[in-house]
Amino acid sequence: MRYDARVSDDLTIRRKPRPVDPPDSPASVGWTRSRRVRLVDSGNGFRLETGRRFGPIDVEYETYGRLNRRRDNAVLIVHALSGDAHVAGWDADAERAGRAWRARKPGWWDTVIGPGKPIDTRRYHVLCANVLGSCYGTTGPSSVDPKTGRPYGLRFPVVTVGDWVRLQARLLDHLGIERLHAVVGGSLGGQQALEWALAYPGRVRKCLVLAASPRLSAQGLAFNAVGRFSIMSDPQFAGGDYYAGPAPRVGLAAARMLAHITYLSEEGMQQKFGRRLQDKGRPDFNFGIEFEVESYLDYQGRSFVERFDANSYLYITRAMDYYDAAHAWGGGDLVRACRRVRSEMLVVSFSSDWLYPPAHGKEFAMALCRAGKPVTYVNVPSTLGHDAFLVETEPVGRLLRGFLS
Repeated sequence: MRYDARVSDDLTIRRKPRPVDPPDSPASVGWTRSRRVRLVDSGNGFRLETGRRFGPIDVEYETYGRLNRRRDNAVLIVHALSGDAHVAGWDADAERAGRAWRARKPGWWDTVIGPGKPIDTRRYHVLCANVLGSCYGTTGPSSVDPKTGRPYGLRFPVVTVGDWVRLQARLLDHLGIERLHAVVGGSLGGQQALEWALAYPGRVRKCLVLAASPRLSAQGLAFNAVGRFSIMSDPQFAGGDYYAGPAPRVGLAAARMLAHITYLSEEGMQQKFGRRLQDKGRPDFNFGIEFEVESYLDYQGRSFVERFDANSYLYITRAMDYYDAAHAWGGGDLVRACRRVRSEMLVVSFSSDWLYPPAHGKEFAMALCRAGKPVTYVNVPSTLGHDAFLVETEPVGRLLRGFLS
């Protein structure tokens, strides 16, 4: 099925955020509990793209809605850099597990997942798993190495987007799900969604790639490099073995502040902050926080270090760097790689996104066209930058609803 490309002409921007649904709302999936399963034991291990075998591996995931009798209504959501498996509803175990920050807000894409929402849990069985190397339940650098009794730290193996997808496929095998109705992801999750369509073409009916492209640009590589340098230069980093002492909070905060700039846009920052001073009528002429934009970035950095592990940031950004669909599946030829695809494809870019610019999304969509694959490309007008895939609820929701159904 092909969608009329004119759908992009009708996308209007809604600035008013969608109200948050409380747990008892008919539009919420309600209270949720994550599950954890050991998919790989410490015997043969899981073969990584680097050639190393690694185990044991535990994977944390959440599910919403029921799997139908044909077991063909599953929708896999794949998360971005700092995301987790808690994509919708309210985490009932957050306080007990020491994740109080998650108890105070719903899942990271709750605005589009739930009864009657664009990804309708009355129709679809929705699942999301945390990636290998993260710090939210799936085995990662902060996990205890059973051989030493200490956290892995930098002894944890380098992982890739391909490794994540193959581990997700193993999870689906464990759950008895042979074929996905759809896989949906934005940003780094969009790269995982694309990898699903390439690595398992017979298992994915529909693939939605939001704010992502087959590879990160040189500019994106550069930003990630500076972020990792900030973390590893922090005196508290201690070669990655900081778990028994103070964490490299300053370095991780700086990395997050830098990354957050790439998630926004010049126009959006001008509208939101401009050059306004923070709670004052004139500057103090010092090196503290003077402008509103400085205060915002300071908050983003300080809040991030309370919920994320610095080593996980290193590993996940490196996986983001390494991903190159054309190289992995087409010998450097993107059209050749796209010939593997058997899914219906929807590629969505956002006009002010400069981390994954619209030109890159359009190039990907054209490669799919040249490979003779069914694809719809939509460039959503927005001033909100890369984060628009999470914030522009109305246009993204309409695209999701139409494409999935």
